[in-house]
Amino acid sequence: MEEGEIFGFIGPNGAGKSTTIKTLLSLIYPTSGNAKIFGKDVTEFGPEIKQNIGYLPSEVFYYDNMRVKDLLKYSASFYKKDCTKRIHELAEILNLDLTKKITDLSLGNKKKVGIVQGLLHEPKLIILDEPTSGLDPLMQQRFFELLEKENKKGATILFSSHILSEVQRLCDRVAIIKEGRLVTVEKISTLKENNYKRFKIEAKDKLAKEYFAIDGINKLEINENTVSFLFKGDVNEVNKRLSTIQVTNLWVDEPDLEEIFIHYYEKEA
Repeated sequence: MEEGEIFGFIGPNGAGKSTTIKTLLSLIYPTSGNAKIFGKDVTEFGPEIKQNIGYLPSEVFYYDNMRVKDLLKYSASFYKKDCTKRIHELAEILNLDLTKKITDLSLGNKKKVGIVQGLLHEPKLIILDEPTSGLDPLMQQRFFELLEKENKKGATILFSSHILSEVQRLCDRVAIIKEGRLVTVEKISTLKENNYKRFKIEAKDKLAKEYFAIDGINKLEINENTVSFLFKGDVNEVNKRLSTIQVTNLWVDEPDLEEIFIHYYEKEA
């Protein structure tokens, strides 16, 4: 990951995303190997490095009887700087009530507290592990805009997610992980270019398999006058074939993340 970029970190559940992040943060220790942040070993210089890191875990747990403002003030005390103005700015952006007790907050509002906690000290590196769970679509959009603003100010962001649209929306590059090991690191533009598209076609008449003898088609399924498949290649080849069929309906969309993982995992194998 390079300084100043928004870097995606994706993989199915159990692939090792959270474990990798916890290792980088020295919350757990590696059995072998090493990692560096800011050019320093994460185990040897852990406390020093953490002064410049903001971390949002996938699930947040707090002292239920504390008020939000007291919890955030307590969090800010670890950084030896006055974060009062910053806390109020972030709370306003996220529509977070600082006077409420943690126990009275919804899941989404607890996640907002975690976001403010991770950003209140204006860290150089922001590490986010499945950060949008619990946020409604409007708040997700505000959150993304906030991250882009922080990135423009110079913050580097590691964004771990299993939601492809989020990664495509924010990231410059992405790493795909399988069983604790990196399968590939790609630019988002490359990921899109090399990706499959999912087609579903309804035709007026029954469809024959030979209509779709086209290089690049995978997982072809035909049921009377309906066909679906994944396609990688020049979509004009599909368009040419469709011009010979009386199409009554057509859907083209991005494959889900699992299908992308399968593609890269099979490629690796």
